Amino acid sequence: MNPYYTDYSEFLGRLFPGVKVQKLSVDGGFTCPNRDGTLSRGGCLYCDNRSFSPEYTRSTPDIAAQIAAGRRFFGRKYPEMRYLAYFQTHTNTYAPVEELRRLYLEALAQPDVVGLIVSTRPDCVGEEVTGLLSELSRQTVVIVELGAETSHDATLSRINRHHTWHDVTDAVARLHAAGLHIGLHLIFGLPGEREEDMLETVRRAAALPVDTLKLHQLQIIRGTALAAQWAGGTDDTLPFTAEEYLRLCAEVVKLVPRRVAIERFVSQSPPDLLLHPRWNLKNYEFSNRLLRILQEQSR
Repeated sequence: MNPYYTDYSEFLGRLFPGVKVQKLSVDGGFTCPNRDGTLSRGGCLYCDNRSFSPEYTRSTPDIAAQIAAGRRFFGRKYPEMRYLAYFQTHTNTYAPVEELRRLYLEALAQPDVVGLIVSTRPDCVGEEVTGLLSELSRQTVVIVELGAETSHDATLSRINRHHTWHDVTDAVARLHAAGLHIGLHLIFGLPGEREEDMLETVRRAAALPVDTLKLHQLQIIRGTALAAQWAGGTDDTLPFTAEEYLRLCAEVVKLVPRRVAIERFVSQSPPDLLLHPRWNLKNYEFSNRLLRILQEQSR
């Protein structure tokens, strides 16, 4: 057990005692109301789904084939592995509820799949969607991952999210009442924010009835609107060094109660897409350095 915070492996261990579980990303072919014209056509300022979607999810639209490819990749090393089908790309509740049911059930029907993770926007989990997810949660583990990003509405407007912090708290309340596991995704270093703004977001997020927080540094991805601002020197982002970001994360740990797991602190986009920052740190390397800082601070 991590002595300083609850990590994601401990959280999964609570849900699946004695079983090794791995996420498998799935592309369900969804779009997003922030891209299709419902809210906007520009998408979020920083977003390019290629930066986090595995290659196997882009090779075929077939859910079963994507999961089979993922199982082959992980199964070579861990033949006893079980999997969570992770609907990750775009807004994975943004479709008629019967279409959602078909896609989720197809994923759950695949060998060794023991649950779902559904990534979505906080303004895209209405009553019908919540009802479906709650129904499925009575048969299997369902985790809903909400892209909150920040608790500051001025920032949300600036990055073209087209939702508010109230949308986040409202969605969390309804999903919690429906008995679902909930994660929040947060980004540190968004335009105009400084460290105290980020820590305030963590305080507000950790006070909600959520199970996990998924954190990472803002990454400037080639071809995005943010990349154009960054190239022109008008982005107003906080340019963390790795050491500065490690120190921020040490402060974050102090604010998050043990009941809330921290899934991760960093993300690393493909080198051909990533413009900044280029720290060249694997997740485990970052975690090990963070642990050393936490150890030093506890002496």
